[in-house]
Amino acid sequence: MKVIILAAGEGKRLRPYTNDRPKCLVPLAGKPLLVRQVNVLRACGLNDITVMTGYKADQIQRLGFNTIDNPAYASTNMVTSLMCGRELLNGLDDVLIAYGDICYEPRIIQAICACPAGFCTTVDVNWLSLWQARNEDPLLDAETLRMDEQGYIRELGKRPVNLSQIEAQYMGLIKVSASMASRVVAAYQSLDPAGTYDGKDLANMYMTSFLQYLIDEGNSLKAVKVTSGWLEIDTTEDLAHYERMLAAAELGKFIDLQMTDTYDHSA
Repeated sequence: MKVIILAAGEGKRLRPYTNDRPKCLVPLAGKPLLVRQVNVLRACGLNDITVMTGYKADQIQRLGFNTIDNPAYASTNMVTSLMCGRELLNGLDDVLIAYGDICYEPRIIQAICACPAGFCTTVDVNWLSLWQARNEDPLLDAETLRMDEQGYIRELGKRPVNLSQIEAQYMGLIKVSASMASRVVAAYQSLDPAGTYDGKDLANMYMTSFLQYLIDEGNSLKAVKVTSGWLEIDTTEDLAHYERMLAAAELGKFIDLQMTDTYDHSA
């Protein structure tokens, strides 16, 4: 299985930490987020890893990672970055797609890899506890996610009005089978370049909007339900909360960070 890590953006909400480095190289407990991700991926036997770069790409390249650049990173979003690497979605291999600002325990990767569905994504059913630790109002930065009785996602990525619209939280980890990978590219190429998608033009389309489009076009997206075991580091407030919780020995209820320390990357 190939892995694509999406790490092209500037990480503006993590400034000043991203003034001199890409978001994925911001450290959590002294270790860059990208290194923590790659440690876990390699511990799970996933070694064919490509990082989609843009902002300060040279810093990632110098670490020895395989990279593909999004030259328009400053004016585009994640889906565009993914499609800069469309040759990896060529229908020859299963592909795991991961956001660059998350970290997770090995069991999260094991769960999504074990899912037999050709199109699936991990969702955290214990999301509310994590979001309450991050924000006074968990609805401020949460997204809707609704599933059918078979555990397939019907809706995701919208702004919620109340907690009942959130059955779990999307995590930024997606697996597509080899056959589905080529369909993902074809679906993107069929989109209207002049269209708008949840209020964004095609170049700035959210990943959740693209996933919803794929669902609406008849592609069943299976929810791989997990309970905690991961973090999203999106803002300076997130980073400060997690560092404080780690110092107070409270972060363990969300993630065992030591599980992301083991396999240090070397060039």
